[in-house]
Amino acid sequence: MSNLGTILLILHVLLALGIITLVLLQKGKGAAEGAAFGGGASASVFGASGSSNFLSKSTAICATLFFLNSVALAYLAANRDVPDSVVDSVIQVEDSQEPIVVDSLDDLIPAADAPVADDGGIVPPPADGAATDLPPAAQ
Repeated sequence: MSNLGTILLILHVLLALGIITLVLLQKGKGAAEGAAFGGGASASVFGASGSSNFLSKSTAICATLFFLNSVALAYLAANRDVPDSVVDSVIQVEDSQEPIVVDSLDDLIPAADAPVADDGGIVPPPADGAATDLPPAAQ
């Protein structure tokens, strides 16, 4: 994911948490009747009627930003540079490379007396038939 996509995703999570918090802070419809009988609404931080307007407007702003951010994330997801199928993602072999042709399986299986390299791999015999510096395989 690109840097912009990561930033938008983090912003999306923060906006979602903000909306949840703002909705939970708001009073329900029945809270106004309780406040009429001395519910203590006048002692709130935002004043007697200021909290409902402030929280409602903040929730609307966060919801609008959340929606716009969702559209931006959908646009980025739709325009990614990824192959359409698995077959397209397979690395193609260059045309200049010749395929290895094996006449029989005996060519693939090393002889019992083939020299062994330090890392345990089989050392191919030299092309000119000269002796190698490596000792023969332990038997």
